[in-house]
Amino acid sequence: MGHPEGGSPRTEVAERRGEWRRRAGFGAGAGAGGARGGLGFPAPALAPLHFCLSCCWERWPRISQTATVSTSSGSTRSSSPTKPCFLKDWEMHVHFKVHGTGKKNLHGDGIALWYTRDRLVPGPVFGSKDNFHGLAIFLDTYPNDETTERVFPYISVMVNNGSLSYDHSKDGRWTELAGCTADFRNRDHDTFLAVRYSRGRLTVMTDLEDKNEWKNCIDITGVRLPTGYYFGASAGTGDLSDNHDIISMKLFQLMVEHTPDEENIDWTKIEPSVNFLKSPKGLAEVHKLPLLVTNPWQHHPSHLFPCQQAGDSSPHPGRATR
Repeated sequence: MGHPEGGSPRTEVAERRGEWRRRAGFGAGAGAGGARGGLGFPAPALAPLHFCLSCCWERWPRISQTATVSTSSGSTRSSSPTKPCFLKDWEMHVHFKVHGTGKKNLHGDGIALWYTRDRLVPGPVFGSKDNFHGLAIFLDTYPNDETTERVFPYISVMVNNGSLSYDHSKDGRWTELAGCTADFRNRDHDTFLAVRYSRGRLTVMTDLEDKNEWKNCIDITGVRLPTGYYFGASAGTGDLSDNHDIISMKLFQLMVEHTPDEENIDWTKIEPSVNFLKSPKGLAEVHKLPLLVTNPWQHHPSHLFPCQQAGDSSPHPGRATR
């Protein structure tokens, strides 16, 4: 998914965002601790995803997920790479855009980002199948249940071992681990999302205000995800319509220390799970999950490296994205 050379619009966007990434503490030259956003670890060196195509996917084109004209049954679109990813610790940056002409909630439904056992196939959950194995991050633009206390658009996460079903009528309320309101629709500037998974800690950050800094959205611990799963993205419109554009998705390897016991685990055999989950209104206990609202990138100093093939023990920093 690297940007072609020669001054194309996508290349120009990447060049403009290079300064943003450095200011946010992601690029070389930001200085120890990160120049912006309080990320709390030395500035990592980043490289575009095309440096690691053989690791987690071979090619990811720009996806305009759903059209502005919907049918009675809605429109769906999904895409996933051809190879699974075997990184224990990773971070993904997503450049996306959700836009359309629908007003007063007459638009929907949204985008889903996936890390799942199987490659994506069309289905009812934001364009992909239900009862999945793995992690889903939902960028939901339409409130199906107006009795909830949420303000939309809304970002939420769900971990599933195949036994849970996403309830669209309740906007996934009872299977949500955590979430936040995020006004990402119809912005006149670039919008970004960052997802980090490291040592059982899952964090989601957004840059939606064009302020060159991350804003905390989700920070939870006790999450167990196996290796060897597929990343993917999908979108669906239901009975409404909207444009859902995935402009780029970039994956980076996190270099963190693991205990000897952790290193001896067969990470491909782990069952997706969480330690503790209470429903948002405390009405039903499904799993267990401690919720933390802290700076997610403060406690595990690490460097980011380009994604590599499984078994490669000699990571290289690459060069900062420009």
